[in-house]
Amino acid sequence: MAHVLVLNASYEPLGVVSLRRALVLVLDKKAVSLEDTGVLMHSATSAISAPSVVRLTRFVRIPYKGPVPLTRRALFARDGGRCVYCGGVATSVDHVIPRSRGGQHAWDNVVAACRRCNHVKADRHLADLGWRMKRPPAPPTGLAWRIIGTGHRDPRWRPYLEPYGTAEELAHMGAGRSGLPSQPADAPLSPGAPADRCA
Repeated sequence: MAHVLVLNASYEPLGVVSLRRALVLVLDKKAVSLEDTGVLMHSATSAISAPSVVRLTRFVRIPYKGPVPLTRRALFARDGGRCVYCGGVATSVDHVIPRSRGGQHAWDNVVAACRRCNHVKADRHLADLGWRMKRPPAPPTGLAWRIIGTGHRDPRWRPYLEPYGTAEELAHMGAGRSGLPSQPADAPLSPGAPADRCA
């Protein structure tokens, strides 16, 4: 099912909802459509254009803006779906400092990796292999990551996210899904996940 970007009354990105939920918000006059997909949704008595971006009619105060949850989908989005070691298509998750050697399960220690690099690295340190990363991993920041981290993409969302993210982050919005894992990716990464072979 299609997904819709939801903006606060102040145009601040809030999240992503299903098309059905977005239509209910618009029909209940709790939101207005800013961008349409061009697809008409028909009922027995009327037709409405399916929205791609909606803005709430009343401001919603968010009491706490926590960190971006560490999920497989958000991790692959941060690393562009590429292995941080060789640049190939990422298919697994790796702890830079292996958990068996005291590494933490956190944004600054978890990266996307291809199966080969993950297998070769196993539970060794990068220095043991003479490997380097272009940049150290870090937690994603900025309001745009509320959206990027979901893994849902629509090029129509980009103008609404540009004030809240860098060009590099927003490049993920236009990218295809190649390199993203085919299995469900919404669940938080658990430290014992089978995909993590070097934990």
